[in-house]
Amino acid sequence: MNKNKAPLLFLITGITALLIAITFGVIATIQYVKFDFIKSVLPFNRIRPMHVTGALSWILLTAIGGIYYYLNKEGYIKKNIAAPLHFIIFFLTGLAIYTCYSLGILGGKEYLEFPPVLIIPILIGWAIFATTLISAFRKGFTKKPVYYWMWTTGAIFMIYHLSEAYLWLTPYFKEKFLANTVLQWKAGGSFVGSWNMLVYGTATYLMAKISPESGVGTDKKSFFFYFLGLSNLMFGWAHHVYIVPIAPWIRYFAYLISMTEWILLFNIIYTWKKSLAFNKTIENKTVIRFLSLTDKWVLINLFVALLISIPFINYYTHGTHVTVAHSMGTTIGINTTILLASVSYIIQKEIPAFNFKPVLKGVSLLNIFLILFLITLLIAGASRSAWMYSLNPEVFASMQYKLQGVYIALLIFGSLLATSILIITIPLLNSLIKAFRRK
Repeated sequence: MNKNKAPLLFLITGITALLIAITFGVIATIQYVKFDFIKSVLPFNRIRPMHVTGALSWILLTAIGGIYYYLNKEGYIKKNIAAPLHFIIFFLTGLAIYTCYSLGILGGKEYLEFPPVLIIPILIGWAIFATTLISAFRKGFTKKPVYYWMWTTGAIFMIYHLSEAYLWLTPYFKEKFLANTVLQWKAGGSFVGSWNMLVYGTATYLMAKISPESGVGTDKKSFFFYFLGLSNLMFGWAHHVYIVPIAPWIRYFAYLISMTEWILLFNIIYTWKKSLAFNKTIENKTVIRFLSLTDKWVLINLFVALLISIPFINYYTHGTHVTVAHSMGTTIGINTTILLASVSYIIQKEIPAFNFKPVLKGVSLLNIFLILFLITLLIAGASRSAWMYSLNPEVFASMQYKLQGVYIALLIFGSLLATSILIITIPLLNSLIKAFRRK
């Protein structure tokens, strides 16, 4: 495998992981409606990590593949075996993880529910990636655009926080429940912050390449956003732990940083769109469409995040489908639209004659069904919260039965959302496979 093929393999595998994620997501929703659906073969406690791992793999593999591709185009990777070796390690580890899930062999925690030993090859893969980025970054780092800083920082902190996530195996944290709880939220929140660095760095790269004269990637606002994002990566996790007795100022500080970061991201994309020339909007129509959608969903998720981060509201919504709605809105509305923009940009470079019309039809459907899906999740979460804090709560099964109409709506809108993702990704996947075969 050569260095030019490896980035495409990351992208192909990333989209495949997305298809796996939506498949298990639909199956999980079916089990809410029909409780015994294939539970003897795949119970919910296996389907959930399969779904989550697929979604995380989509984000991470696609971000990594895009970055390797862009480093190649910028001339920073020459006869390099890092990307092929990295892919092989991650691919084999992914097979091992899904094999364990299928057999019911679990043993980890949130996001990382596979047996702990499998984190070792994952860390090796991230070390390879970070080394490649550092090697490219150190050549004239003072003049590097901000996306190099974001990518390199994201990779380095990914190693740190993935390692931190396994400190629960040590005797000290095993014996201290509160410390263990805070550590897991910290590691998980910073894990998200690390991949945001990779994804937001990719968005910045795309904007800079489509419109170099806009100053995105090199201006003061871009670097201010980088340092704000770095602060969020390091401290933003704390506003998720209202239920843990920690100093109030830590929560408020983290809450302020995380909200400010999204406001600035929205402003950067919005300002960039206004600077686009007409000929560039024609040439990069699909990429710009995805980034424009990102901008809208940043605003929507900012509103939801502002609400559920208010301590009084957070107390009632924490652990319900309201949190899931926020997570899904961020994962699909922001991360996924940026990554689809990246994949589309790469396909434009590899197959200039590719027809994006079917993809654009899917984008419109994605936007509609995602809104309906999230509204239904919010209704389910509010209903669950009302039951949890009722003075005279009915039995759980009775509450679940009364929510069947909501869960059926969730299944319908979730299936339609999955269909819209298929309409978008299948043509992109086929084109990436063709581009891979041509290399």
